[in-house]
Amino acid sequence: MSIYLPTSLTDCYTLSNGVKIPAIGYGTWQTPNDVTADLVKTAIDLGYRHVDTAWGYANEIGVGDGIRASGVKREDIFVTTKHWVTFRGYQKTVEAVDESLKNLGLDYIDLYLVHWPCVELSNPAWAEINADTWRGFEAMYKAGKLRAIGVSNYEEKQIEALAKTAEIMPMVNQLEFHPGYMQLDNIRYNQKKGILVEAWSPLGSGTVLKDETLAKIAAKYNKSVAQLCIRLSLDYGILPLPKSTNAERITQNAEVFDFEISAEDRAAIEAMPQLGYSGFTPEEAPADKLAGLC
Repeated sequence: MSIYLPTSLTDCYTLSNGVKIPAIGYGTWQTPNDVTADLVKTAIDLGYRHVDTAWGYANEIGVGDGIRASGVKREDIFVTTKHWVTFRGYQKTVEAVDESLKNLGLDYIDLYLVHWPCVELSNPAWAEINADTWRGFEAMYKAGKLRAIGVSNYEEKQIEALAKTAEIMPMVNQLEFHPGYMQLDNIRYNQKKGILVEAWSPLGSGTVLKDETLAKIAAKYNKSVAQLCIRLSLDYGILPLPKSTNAERITQNAEVFDFEISAEDRAAIEAMPQLGYSGFTPEEAPADKLAGLC
C-alpha cells in the first residue's frame, strides 16, 4: 500500500467521501476552556487549519471563540469534535450534534467522531448500542450538519460489527499512536478498509520526549524528539494531532516536512518497549472508567 506523504501544514489527506482534511491537526485535549480561545487563535495564526476538540474536553466554546478571533474564513478551517459516551443511542446523538454546534457557534462540523465505543464489558448489547448511535451520525451527515463522520478508539471487532448495519462506513478512526505504543495491526486494518487513521497523543502525553533512544534518532535529523514523533505518524500514513500550549513548540510541531525517517530507524522505533501508553485498550474501558479520560 502506497503512503501519501504531505509536504506542508496545509496539504490534505482525502477522506473516502472526497472531503479534504489538513495533514496535521492542533490538539486541545486537557486544555482548559478559559485559555483555549487564545491558543486556537495562536495555532491558526501560525498556519494550522485543522483543530481537534471534543465535547468531553469541555472546551468546544473556546475552540469556536478562537476560530472567530482568528479572522480566517470558516470554510478554511477544518473542525473536528467528538461524541461522548453519555450520548449513546440515536436520539441522544442527534441532540449531541446540535449541542456541539451550539457550543462551537458553527453551522456545521467538518468531522464528528464517536469518542469511545460501547464494549462488551460495559453492556452485552454493545453492538446494537454502537449501531444505534451510528444511525444518528448517518442522519446528521445526510442532513448536512456533518461533512464527515468517523470513530475513535475502535478496534477491528467494533468496526466489523458496525459494518453489518452501517449505510456509511467510518471515514476516520482516531487512535492512540506514538513510539512505545504503535498498535500497527489495528493501524493497517483501518488503512486497508480505506479509513484514515489519526494519532491522538502522538507525543505519548510527553512521556516519550525524555527517551534516550528517540533522542539519538532525532539527533540524526537535527530534530527534536517531538518533531520525530510527529514525522513518524506522517511516515506511516497517519494524521497527527499534537498539542502544545507554547507558541514556539506549536510552530516547531509543524516543522516536520523537510525529512523522512529511514526504514532502519522506523524498525528501531517499532522494536521499542511499551512507553507512554494511556493504560488500557477500548475493550478494557467501560464507561465508568472513562471519567476524566478523553
